Amino acid sequence: MTGIAGRVVAITGASSGIGAATATHLAGKGARLVLGARRKDRLHAVVDQIVAQGGSAVGAVIDVTRREDLKLLTDTAVHQFGRLDVLVSNAGTMAVSPFDELLQDDWDAMVATHVNGLLNGIGAALPVFRRQHSGQFVNVASTAAYIVKSPQGVYAATKTAVKVLTEALRQESGPHLRVTLVSPGFTNTEGVGKGASPEAAAALVQQRDEIAIPPSAIASAIGFAIEQPSGVDISEVVVRPTVQT
Repeated sequence: MTGIAGRVVAITGASSGIGAATATHLAGKGARLVLGARRKDRLHAVVDQIVAQGGSAVGAVIDVTRREDLKLLTDTAVHQFGRLDVLVSNAGTMAVSPFDELLQDDWDAMVATHVNGLLNGIGAALPVFRRQHSGQFVNVASTAAYIVKSPQGVYAATKTAVKVLTEALRQESGPHLRVTLVSPGFTNTEGVGKGASPEAAAALVQQRDEIAIPPSAIASAIGFAIEQPSGVDISEVVVRPTVQT
């Protein structure tokens, strides 16, 4: 299969930001979508918008920290469309704070979402891909996986784990599967600053307003990786604002 039209794509964190933009972008190119997120109302709004514009999408309310929810997402794709071609693991949280604030619940949330959530997606989709002898993982990391800046230590560590796990998965994937890492730089999403300490949140929001790129830029990169012909693996893409150091 070449291109995006007809591909069955599941996306986590699809109710807003990069996930919603990716869903809209792929739907416009003819993908059949299974969208997962925790916020039911926001998720259904994205699904309804895509369907109203002539696209194909269904939604599943999921939490990536639960294995059974990722299984629900992949099962929904198979039951609805007969297959799963791509899993975009995008769900994330950016509750950054200095270590001295000891916001350990936030640390746990980032580990659970970025690391365990990614592994749960692999656990759900890999057996499907192996049975089909085809499939693609698209894992969303961050430029924080390349450059660590305070107070993003735990966030950067979890995104570095995404990068490492993606490369390890690529090495084990064999000739029939594709594995892509997409690492966004500063992107204009509602998650910027959420859960961070007031000082960190204010600094992040100010930086977002000054330099951030739109989520559609990341969606285009994801689409580029997916639309490649079989046998061509876009292994790693970094997309950042030109002014970001």
